[in-house]
Amino acid sequence: MEIKKGIAVSPGVSIAKSLIIDSEDYRIPRRSVSPSQRITEIQRLRNAFGFAISELTRLGASIDQAEGGKIKDIFAVHLRFLRDRSLRKRITDYIHAQSVTAEYAVSTVLREIASHFAKVKDAYISERAADVYDIERRLLKQLLGRKREDVRHLTEEVVVVARELSPTQTAVFNKQFVKAMATDAGGRTSHTAIVARALGIPAVVALENLSEIVVGGDVVIVDGNRGIVVVNPDEDTIREYEQYSRDFVELEHRLDGLRQKPAVTRDGQRITLLGNIEFRDEAGLVLEKGGEGIGLYRTEFLYLNSPQEPTEQAHYEAYAETIRALGDRPVTIRTMDLGADKYTQSKRFVPEPNPFLGLRSIRFCLQNLPMFKTQLHAILRASVLGNVKIMFPLITNLQELKQAKTILRDVMEDLDDEGISYKRDLDVGIMIETPSAALTAASLSRDADFFSIGTNDLTQYTLAVDRGNELVSTLYSSADPAVLRLIRTVIQDARKAQIDVTICGEMAGEPEYVMLLLGMGFRTISLAPPMIPEIKQVIRSVTIEQCNQVARKVLGMSSERHIANYLRAAARKIIPEAF
Repeated sequence: MEIKKGIAVSPGVSIAKSLIIDSEDYRIPRRSVSPSQRITEIQRLRNAFGFAISELTRLGASIDQAEGGKIKDIFAVHLRFLRDRSLRKRITDYIHAQSVTAEYAVSTVLREIASHFAKVKDAYISERAADVYDIERRLLKQLLGRKREDVRHLTEEVVVVARELSPTQTAVFNKQFVKAMATDAGGRTSHTAIVARALGIPAVVALENLSEIVVGGDVVIVDGNRGIVVVNPDEDTIREYEQYSRDFVELEHRLDGLRQKPAVTRDGQRITLLGNIEFRDEAGLVLEKGGEGIGLYRTEFLYLNSPQEPTEQAHYEAYAETIRALGDRPVTIRTMDLGADKYTQSKRFVPEPNPFLGLRSIRFCLQNLPMFKTQLHAILRASVLGNVKIMFPLITNLQELKQAKTILRDVMEDLDDEGISYKRDLDVGIMIETPSAALTAASLSRDADFFSIGTNDLTQYTLAVDRGNELVSTLYSSADPAVLRLIRTVIQDARKAQIDVTICGEMAGEPEYVMLLLGMGFRTISLAPPMIPEIKQVIRSVTIEQCNQVARKVLGMSSERHIANYLRAAARKIIPEAF
């Protein structure tokens, strides 16, 4: 039995056999094989090379020389690499010498070659690194294809174990069979963690080398409440966790009894609880858990779940289904937040060196106008079906907001020309996710109908901490005084401008932050649907005066650790069973 401690990112407890997943988007974890298995791995390698050569040859033959000469030249370069006997021998020798899987050998050897090419000053040679990365992906696609297919067509319950999972991979999990997730990398507010919470799948991340320890089929316990993973537990541990799981389910059922009750403090202050959703079918879950609308509809998963760019009709149908399910309740649709770890990086031969500071979110939209206009066209068409709002993500300055609103007006004019109706007076708001936006909120408020504070990115950018990097995860905290002061600034500026301000980051779904958020002035909170009942219980257990006292105390503190400890202690007095 081995116990690993990581970061709890999605609550719940699950016990099942492990399924190990690799991804061609990340370095493959080192996984050893027995000496007798080396021949099998080498044959897998030969098959992968054969498939890749056949695929490229077929693609090359289908391209007209006059129209696709340059493309055929690229294919020819790739074929020369794949037919290079010395390259294949180098990978084969690595499998023999290290007794590792074919995919690990491919990833290691080809990335060494790509790194060597990238360092050469000659431009032609350095650019060949992109070719090597592409060849690596092509080979890994063959080597890992069956494993990815298994995830889509599972027939038994499993715990998914991986080095790291992309949002795209997580989004296709069938929660009927994927009972939990555990990864070596990741952070509490990584997009994969957000999806796990949305799906209600227990998850623990930042487990360092778990994927190297676990063998497919091992029994694994994932404790998404305490951040613990147990590999090959003994019978006593299994019985203990089975009882713990039953107790947790019982608590969930008690909390669900609050569904029809309002989120009202003990002294009568009404709080609006909205849901954050990723997928169209989550609208029902928001209502089931007692939510009063959608405060954040993340639309980029329309792109992540499909190999093709979604059509306007695909956009429209997704939005229309959600809006109809909510009736006259509010639905805030955030335009696509692509880039960083979502979508655009997988489309590049050589990823951006620092994608979270690169072409992402509204920047990506403003440089890809046809795609952006397609989405806006669909949102406006769907706006007549209910109470729809539009929200632009990651706005950093007034110019970006004005550009985005200009494009929205252009699309409205197109709809007028086409005779298509839409909601002309719909509210247009922005996400406050960067220090620059927070510090210029007063100026932005003149062109925005509402603010929604995204604490995940705001914390990341304020503290210069990659929220998905387990190596610095201890530095990531929304309780940092710098983050809290920026949030207070936004609230104050929104009040002066007399516009609504909501909080929609993962901070909103943490019980220990509820009293602080209410004391700072939030009256609308948007969070993952599974967390709504627990947050509602906290709200119904406190008074606004208690919350004001907590906020005054916290905003006078200068240490993140003291703030976090104080908030947890205050919340534990109110709802001890949550801690």
